[in-house]
Amino acid sequence: MHEGNDFMENISIRKKDETLEAFKPEKIKKAVSKSAARVLVDFTDSDLDDIVNTVLDSINSRNLSEVTIAQMHNFVEESLEKHSPAVAKSYRDYRNYKVDFVHMLDDVYTKSQSIMYIGDKENSNTDSALVSTKRSLIYNELNKNLYKKFFLNVEELQAINDGYSYIHDQNARRDTMNCCLFDVEKVLKGGFEMGNIWYNEPKTLDVAFDVIGDIVLSTAAQQYGGFTVPSIDLILDEFAEKSFQRYYHKYVGLGLTRAKANEQAIEDVRFEFKQGWQGLEYKFNTVGSSRGDYPFITVTLGTGTTRFAKMCTIECLKVRRGGQGKPGRKRPVLFPKIVFLYDKDLHGPGCINEDLFEEGILCSSKTMYPDWLSLTGEGYVADMYKKYGRIVSPMGCRAFLSPWFERGGEHPADEDDKPVFVGRFNIGAISLHLPMILAKARKESKDFYEVLDYYLELIRKLHCRTYDYLGEMRASTNPLAYCQGGFYGGNLNSNDKIKPLLKSATASFGYTALNELQELYNGKSIAEDGEFALEVLKYINEKINEFKKQDGHLYAIYGTPAENLCGLQIKQFRKKYGIVENVSDRPYVSNSFHCHVTEDISPIEKQDKEKRFWDYTNGGKIQYVKYPIDYNMDALKTLIRRAMDLGYYEGVNLSLAYCEDCGHQELAMDVCPKCGSRNLTKIERMNGYLSYSRINGDTRLNEAKMAEIAERKSM
Repeated sequence: MHEGNDFMENISIRKKDETLEAFKPEKIKKAVSKSAARVLVDFTDSDLDDIVNTVLDSINSRNLSEVTIAQMHNFVEESLEKHSPAVAKSYRDYRNYKVDFVHMLDDVYTKSQSIMYIGDKENSNTDSALVSTKRSLIYNELNKNLYKKFFLNVEELQAINDGYSYIHDQNARRDTMNCCLFDVEKVLKGGFEMGNIWYNEPKTLDVAFDVIGDIVLSTAAQQYGGFTVPSIDLILDEFAEKSFQRYYHKYVGLGLTRAKANEQAIEDVRFEFKQGWQGLEYKFNTVGSSRGDYPFITVTLGTGTTRFAKMCTIECLKVRRGGQGKPGRKRPVLFPKIVFLYDKDLHGPGCINEDLFEEGILCSSKTMYPDWLSLTGEGYVADMYKKYGRIVSPMGCRAFLSPWFERGGEHPADEDDKPVFVGRFNIGAISLHLPMILAKARKESKDFYEVLDYYLELIRKLHCRTYDYLGEMRASTNPLAYCQGGFYGGNLNSNDKIKPLLKSATASFGYTALNELQELYNGKSIAEDGEFALEVLKYINEKINEFKKQDGHLYAIYGTPAENLCGLQIKQFRKKYGIVENVSDRPYVSNSFHCHVTEDISPIEKQDKEKRFWDYTNGGKIQYVKYPIDYNMDALKTLIRRAMDLGYYEGVNLSLAYCEDCGHQELAMDVCPKCGSRNLTKIERMNGYLSYSRINGDTRLNEAKMAEIAERKSM
């Protein structure tokens, strides 16, 4: 400590209320330690003593015996600049936060009033009419402002304010991770603890359904984005067998023949599957999470070949097709999203699971789900399955994980090393607005790739800071995931930091408006040309692969499913560069690599034209086409099998409409032809997922997305 202790004892600090207080070096140490922690710097005791001594030198050189709070802040900041500029900035930002906080809270208040009395349509999975959702949305608005204030630097703020990049889920990414493939099977095995209550491993199928529902609702609330239960048919198979044995022995004990007991026990298991799936649909579509939304829950299924694994898939599809509601008013629910895992050798003509395929086709024709994931076609997902027997399920609407090998990490240690996907997750997505970057390059007479590199580097640095920041969190923040085995390596103690689990986590570089990029480049759509768009995607892939090698992080390229963003980016483009024909003259931009929705092309043409971009977006992608076929089963089968051969993750797109007054159902109606009512519920494909475009005449979707839906021809 400073040699002049007598001098230090004679210093007084004049506080803001004009009272005096003795100089206390521990207060400086505490303040700078907090500022250092915010930027992940760890000062030693010696460092802290040096900082205090530098402050005392500044006071001494000015012959001050009384120091105001404002002066003290300046002295501390000067001292930190000499020791660590990053901490100095953190200290300065925090020091100034009270002034900024007034403006921030004013903005939050204004937004909160809008939410309270008008609602919010930024996310179609939230019902902003509910009090709980309003509270969550208001908190989210505050959290977003805190993130921007204390996590982002000036360059990053400028980029998102202008619109060249977009940080997704700013209201949530300060304190948790993004979408995941949750290892429900591992959590169930042997039992687990949740909310200080011990759950025994289920002994019957009906209990397994109930417990899985509890696990999903609890854990999905601790994150944001999609929550997937992979291969749920394989998970439930053993519990169905336990229920069967229980029923079988009961009926034999009652005197039934073995054949009759077997028959009745199978029917009882079937009933448990039906009841179980109905129960999950009720839970996932009516019980909002603590985040204020209905969690985006996905189940994948279809590869199980045992009698009960097959039964699981068939009953899931039958329940979805049957819908929920009053008699004569039944309609399909939105959650869980169902993804059918298609293996040509299992689901092809004459194969063991062809009946599951047929049931899936029937379900898709009536409800749009399941979506279809090819395991045996072309491309990355199929390669992982054919080479290693590992399934890469989507994490929600379209996000996929990069491979992480059990022993080798990013690369296999040897020929026997295998990738692991279940139990892994993503830490967030940041998207590029490609047409704006091209417009900026032209306006400033710069090379497009030079400007693109700037924003790629910006995203890269932000991802690196996010890995470091999240790594400091404790396992107690998500016990089922980090302590009970829900995540890969998730057997930590509650006070352990989660940094070891982040090695296998992906971080996404997203992009939007590839079609508008091509339009701005040469006045042609990607349906007409697409060569420049493809060149840009290839370039981004090369850069991201370089970043992965240099940083040791699993970066992934993500075709962004812009929901609210599709309208925001148009406003941002117009503000900077005005209205440009076929680029910013509509209220929305195109999602990821998709052809423009107004393209008058056939489903087969759309599949073919989008195939060029498919293998350059392995971190998140889905292909969908509009099926104007009015329940033509043969056409549906042909298009889906074709998509599976191409290696697609394929969505069936219809426009489902239900009259709430007379119960009439019809594709794409806006007025009921039976009773003339406009009191309709309509379900549309938002991007890679389904949403209500109308509920009793109202909508949860924003104006830009509704405008896009109105103009759809190819999608």
